[in-house]
Amino acid sequence: MRIAIAGAGEVGTHLAKLLSRENMDICLLDGNAERLGILEANYDLMTRVGSPTSIHDLREMGVKDVDLFIAVTPYESQNITSCLIANQLGAKKTLARVDNYEYLMPDNRPMFEKMGLNHLIYPEVLAANEIEEALRTNWMRYHITLCRGALELCVVKIREGAEVIGQRFDSGYFSHGKYRIVLIKRDNQTIFPIGTDEVQAGDMVYAVCTQDEMDFLRTQLGKTLRDIRRVMFYGGSRITLKAAHSLPENIQIKILEADRDRCMQISEKVGNALVIHADGSSMDDLIEEGIQDTDAFVAVTDSSEANIFACLAAKRFGVNKTIADVENIDYIQMAERLDIGTVLNKKTITASYIYQMLLNASVLNVRNLTSADAEIVELVATEGSRITRNKIKDIRMPKEVIIGGLVRAKEGLLVNGDTQILPGDQVIVLCKSHNIRELERYFR
Repeated sequence: MRIAIAGAGEVGTHLAKLLSRENMDICLLDGNAERLGILEANYDLMTRVGSPTSIHDLREMGVKDVDLFIAVTPYESQNITSCLIANQLGAKKTLARVDNYEYLMPDNRPMFEKMGLNHLIYPEVLAANEIEEALRTNWMRYHITLCRGALELCVVKIREGAEVIGQRFDSGYFSHGKYRIVLIKRDNQTIFPIGTDEVQAGDMVYAVCTQDEMDFLRTQLGKTLRDIRRVMFYGGSRITLKAAHSLPENIQIKILEADRDRCMQISEKVGNALVIHADGSSMDDLIEEGIQDTDAFVAVTDSSEANIFACLAAKRFGVNKTIADVENIDYIQMAERLDIGTVLNKKTITASYIYQMLLNASVLNVRNLTSADAEIVELVATEGSRITRNKIKDIRMPKEVIIGGLVRAKEGLLVNGDTQILPGDQVIVLCKSHNIRELERYFR
């Protein structure tokens, strides 16, 4: 597959790095020669210095032969223009990063399709959706709904006193069939658990279960679901605005913004929130605005460092649920170790969303797990495929691959070694990203 990416900013660079691990022909276009030189020297991709809106540069890039043209520069108009040009030059499909929510409305999609824009993506909306979900399922670090709600992936930090601590996987303790631990993140190590492994305090545990068993899982992992009524946002970013619009009306929202002019703009756009001219990194301002009475604190400024330290301060004041937008990927591991709560990263969210478009039809969805070196993939087993020929325990799967569950006739089911996968089953698999292509061969 040939892919052209316009824009070597944060999203484009992360996506190019992700795709460079696959057997794809990738070309990255940007005006910054130094940035491109570093990427080409360290990753298996081609680069070209040029403008995303230059017909000459796009022709030289070879967009007439690409299967997908992706425009993810910081500028919406530039992305749309470059996609329109690429379409006219012969690109089979196009995708543009946009900043206007109106463009995403279903009624507008046919219009963009006629123009040559096949896909539109708004990273801030994706991040806002993650915030809403994190507040709703606040006893977890992360929560991903799989197969339209048939199964759930729950990510939890294990504290001292939890029932699961010290339980080996071959002890029979986890044979109840109510949930399945599919991944453990311990310090900087991603573990695909086998029989000799056990859960330890401080582990980040990834478990698959049905909605009916989430309370049982929560109890075993030693967690409590809290009622969130008061949410404080630090930073009046676009993520804040989208999240504030999507939260339920019964939640009291307070937005702290240090820029007075920005406060006025936010007040006009968000009628259901109290907008305050204050600095969310100031202890005095946090106390004055009632941080000690806040149920959840969300830090979404442009500074990853400020977001991390603000969440640490909120934790100090007793806030149970904290969420930080950490856009510097190098800081994610540190943020996890500091125990600041849920970590958001628009680059990984957006890259995963785009990445799933590049897979075969047998793959329904793929999500990058921000805090672990793994992907969660939904695949469909086809008639006669290798995955359907034997029980799971008799199928030699690639290393660092684990099947978590499946959906059959719209019912979510957990799996074990004796499970037989049938044609038409939707199967949940966790694996390293480089294994996804190999996995596809098992399902088709």
